[in-house]
Amino acid sequence: MQAERANTHRWILASMEETRAAAIAIAATAKRSLAILTPDLEPDVYEHENFLDVAKRLVLARPYARIQVLVSEPARAIRNGNRFVGVARRLNSRIELRNIPEQHRGIREAFLIADDSALLYRVDASRWEGIADSCDPLVTQRYRELFDSLWELSGPEAEAHALQA
Repeated sequence: MQAERANTHRWILASMEETRAAAIAIAATAKRSLAILTPDLEPDVYEHENFLDVAKRLVLARPYARIQVLVSEPARAIRNGNRFVGVARRLNSRIELRNIPEQHRGIREAFLIADDSALLYRVDASRWEGIADSCDPLVTQRYRELFDSLWELSGPEAEAHALQA
């Protein structure tokens, strides 16, 4: 564990550009999976060409890799359109989008998890301030458990079909 922590990188994020750069860097560390909790597929982050390239490379280069995305404001994501949705449609067996159930849509957090060890976390999705860590499995596990519990409660509602269609 000590050797792992020696190779870690931790960022304090204060702007959209820093958040986007951290999302790309964290996603690039993934070998198996990405889990994303986002209000509306935040176009400034997840629609950026570099992020899309990293996501496509992950799922196309590794037959077992997958990307799971939970959206808390699907109507806004649909209304705004998103290139990530287009990629997800083409790679729908590898990238799955789900809506957070109505009763849990008050969640203000946003995060990206790579392989249960790297994390980008923002306590308030409406703000760019946050942290990112390329190797912190203990902290990441807490958010992965939250993500997994919401994933199990979520399902392809009508809005999710619209995201996938």
